[in-house]
Amino acid sequence: MESAKIIGALARMFGNLGLAEESAQDAVVAALETWSVSGLPDNPGAWLMSVAKRGAIDRIRRDKVLDRKHQLVGSDAHALSDTSPDSLELGQRDDILSLMFAACHPVLSREARITLTLRLIGGLSVEEIARASFVSPAAVAQRIVRAKRVLTAANVPFEVPAANELAMRLSSVLEVIYLIFNEGYSATAGHRLMRPELCEDALRLGRILAGLAPSQPEVHALVALMEIQSSRTRARVGRDGELVPLLSQDRSRWDQLLIHRGLAAFARVEKIPGPLGPYALQAAIATCHARARSAEETNWARIAALYEALAQTQPSPIVELNRAVAVAKAYGAAAGLEIIEPLASEPALAHYHLLPSVRGDLLAELGRHREAVLEFEKAAVLTDNQKEREFLLGRARRLSNG
Repeated sequence: MESAKIIGALARMFGNLGLAEESAQDAVVAALETWSVSGLPDNPGAWLMSVAKRGAIDRIRRDKVLDRKHQLVGSDAHALSDTSPDSLELGQRDDILSLMFAACHPVLSREARITLTLRLIGGLSVEEIARASFVSPAAVAQRIVRAKRVLTAANVPFEVPAANELAMRLSSVLEVIYLIFNEGYSATAGHRLMRPELCEDALRLGRILAGLAPSQPEVHALVALMEIQSSRTRARVGRDGELVPLLSQDRSRWDQLLIHRGLAAFARVEKIPGPLGPYALQAAIATCHARARSAEETNWARIAALYEALAQTQPSPIVELNRAVAVAKAYGAAAGLEIIEPLASEPALAHYHLLPSVRGDLLAELGRHREAVLEFEKAAVLTDNQKEREFLLGRARRLSNG
């Protein structure tokens, strides 16, 4: 939980991302060894920061890198000796946000920006990023190493950009924040359906960005989208940790405070002139669900129209898949299936478990149960999340037995 903050702080202090990450990892190892004997300290974050900072200073001394670094060691070591745990909190500067802007710097390719930020900010493993990106773990590891080298060679500063640069840099940051949120909302692997801590990190970063860029509608839109989706957290998971689909959720368990915040953020979007961007369109879809008092009251025709607009603004196979669901709800399963069938040949969806899952739902609605069972079984094989796999196999069993 503290990793991204520590890496961000050390990267800002020493200007070396590799050093920051290694020192943070060493501090975690030291914690595992020390806390098992001495117990958890009163302020674990400050303890980790202090140990990581000392470790970074020791590394610089040992390696004798640059005179400038030696000067930094002297001043930093003096500051560290007089630093209380509370003062290790870095004031108004948000080091995680600074780290994110560095990791999303234009000197990096889009793939490198996404990969590096998911690793450093989201704390995802190489294997998790590989599954989310549909590439091999070896390719992800190489991408991370190359990205660090590029940042070091370009002397990229670890700071939030000035106002005149902020707007140009926002899109890549928003993209990665939403990827972190989505990994928290629907974990790609493991025994947990969700990783709420990642959702909270993404929301916090989004709220900070909204304060930094109050005139940017897509920032407010992303915050609105994440707030409303987060409101369903308790209702998405059943008593035994099983997945509860959106239309089967107990809406009394939705967090009304988060919904209120989301609707307020979307109201700010609507006040800013101009067409709705991709996040605003997705937020508009989320508001349709949030305002429906029951699944039956959902305005599926409006949602289908919003997905149509999103497909024109940001075309992708996944948007088309979501549009198919909305069209099926508004106009019948056969209409949705017509949209889905061409997606089977999309390379980006070849290993995407939600494609056969949605196809299975629509086939089941049409009474084609044998085909639906095969689709659910295929989807279960494709997902690495245990809870989703159990849900899909359960659907297949019920159809087979019915």
